[in-house]
Amino acid sequence: MLAIDMVADVIPPVHTSDTIQKVMDRMAEFKVSHLPIVNEDQFLGLLSEEDMIQEPDLNTPVGALNLSLVNPYVFEEQHIYDVIRLFNEQRVSVVPVLDAKKNYSGLVSINALNEYFAEITSVSRPGGIIVLEISNRNNSLAHMAQIVESDNAQVLSSYIRAFADSTRIEVTLKVNKQDISSILASFIRHDYDVKATFNYYNERDNSKDRYDSLMNYLNL
Repeated sequence: MLAIDMVADVIPPVHTSDTIQKVMDRMAEFKVSHLPIVNEDQFLGLLSEEDMIQEPDLNTPVGALNLSLVNPYVFEEQHIYDVIRLFNEQRVSVVPVLDAKKNYSGLVSINALNEYFAEITSVSRPGGIIVLEISNRNNSLAHMAQIVESDNAQVLSSYIRAFADSTRIEVTLKVNKQDISSILASFIRHDYDVKATFNYYNERDNSKDRYDSLMNYLNL
């Protein structure tokens, strides 16, 4: 996905003639702490709440402030990973997006980024989560997917977490089955180290049914 694909049109930029009160109200409305300042189509910088907090007169236009403007931005054709990098490095709540001529095209908000992560990790779809720890030399997602698919299941999403000064990595798989007992057995049979499972429901485990039956009997 490219940066332009995540541009939010609903959050308008700030103009130098806008008052501090207007900008603060807009930040509160959209739940952000930064907004881009533009002059027509020209991107001037990113305005933060801290830039306005020292001015007592809320009717002061933001163009009159002594701004310590930061200028993080991405171009339209940059990958979404570049947007994520700026969010992490600059600790901003929005990232401006510019066209090839450096004209302002829109922004990506932290809320839009959260929705993007929810989509690519399939958090809203039911299924089990398997966390494996493996050597970085044996990192074959194709082989892991083959093990999952051999149980008539599919990998909905996956991601890798590396550890500093270690040859081990952590692989998290989201699969479209909640009864993952046979998938786990296959991973163990192939010498994978299963570190954790989540949303795991074993259809062959009838302990809950036995508990419900006991409660019904005691209520008689």
